[in-house]
Amino acid sequence: MAMVCLTDFEEYAKEHLSKATWDYYAAGADECCTRDDNLLAYKRIRLRPRILRDVSVSDTRTTIQGTEISFPVGIAPTAFHCLAWHEGEMATARATEALNTCYITSTYSTCSVEEIVAAAPNGYRWFQLYLYRDRKLSEQIVHRVEALGYKALVLTVDVPYTGKRRNDIRNQFKLPPHLKVKNFDGVFQQEAAVTEEYGIPANTLDPSISWKDVYWLQSITRLPIIIKGILTKEDAELAVEHGVQGIIVSNHGGRQLDGGPASIDALSEIVDTVQGRIEVYLDGGIRTGSDVLKSLALGAKCVFIGRPAVWGLAYKGEEGVREVLQILNDEFRLSMALSGCRNVAEINRNLIQFPKF
Repeated sequence: MAMVCLTDFEEYAKEHLSKATWDYYAAGADECCTRDDNLLAYKRIRLRPRILRDVSVSDTRTTIQGTEISFPVGIAPTAFHCLAWHEGEMATARATEALNTCYITSTYSTCSVEEIVAAAPNGYRWFQLYLYRDRKLSEQIVHRVEALGYKALVLTVDVPYTGKRRNDIRNQFKLPPHLKVKNFDGVFQQEAAVTEEYGIPANTLDPSISWKDVYWLQSITRLPIIIKGILTKEDAELAVEHGVQGIIVSNHGGRQLDGGPASIDALSEIVDTVQGRIEVYLDGGIRTGSDVLKSLALGAKCVFIGRPAVWGLAYKGEEGVREVLQILNDEFRLSMALSGCRNVAEINRNLIQFPKF
């Protein structure tokens, strides 16, 4: 069967992954209202296409943090890629390198940061970071990724505690014995008897994390810091005041607080608050090229996909992720042209039709 759109990959993955693995990737928190609204919110947004604009030549390139990428879609940090494909994150890294876009590597990778860099030495990568009760754990990995040439740190701030994902609890989800959170291989061996949560001992994450930790992070690294998990203008303003270089508007794929806004619905107020002082990105619910176009029209510099990358892996590893990215690139280019945009700079809020109440 020809893979025509991202939902084709979703159907394939659901059919071919084990139930526990599929449920883990698909999970939202509680009743999954926010997870589902991430998708539905895009369907409520309408475009105002302009015509007769000579779109015979189009250019999807953009820059993020000063680096040019081929189109404004990267890979969001998602855990445990080896559950979907034996080469895991190494395959993901090679695919994003081939398409010249950004791969945000998860702390919870089933390949180590060293293996990922070796697999795709010329790839453009950021590293997603959690802060742990033991700050030395976080500090050590920051120094590792900085030395390996990662270009930014993506501090995830919406997980003081893990959201309640009902199917993971029902399935008693655990990593299979042959897989590990590779970046912490050996670190927790002495605590083997302790209850695990997603591959590391429970209660390792630090719920006391606060804005002062952003300053701490700035004191130990020269890498740009991007905050992932902001959904309000108040926190966007605080992020700017604390000197970070970017914001990813994100509700963690609906896996944390159920009942929060869809990412795309939170985007405008954050863009309006930031006023171009730092770059604003978005993840959550991107499934088509027109979703990408709508996000950019509302002020995102780039978007990131999570679950679709995993579906691509489940389909055909590196080749599957490349196909997912290529389909999004082709759809984005077509949506741009049909809306009268020749390049990314021409995409603006005039493209969006706001509902009249």
